[in-house]
Amino acid sequence: MTTATDADEPLIRKTPDVIGGEACIRTSRIAVFMLVEQKQRGSTDRDFLRNYPTLTQRDLDAAWAYYAAHPDEIEEAIRRNNSDDDE
Repeated sequence: MTTATDADEPLIRKTPDVIGGEACIRTSRIAVFMLVEQKQRGSTDRDFLRNYPTLTQRDLDAAWAYYAAHPDEIEEAIRRNNSDDDE
């Protein structure tokens, strides 16, 4: 699945062999669920742009739009990730 293209490169991609097929920013290993979880903990777009120099504001806008369109998917990915941390 791909959404919000920037030229020929989709801003959000799901690739089976990358982070278990989770929605990621472009061809990176930066998962939407990781950004959403950090945002829920208080990170701002400015923080993301400083801490992830390869991200653009368009990437973040696409991530937030993806989350708005697929909240159950992203919340489940956050739950799975946190349950893996507990093991």
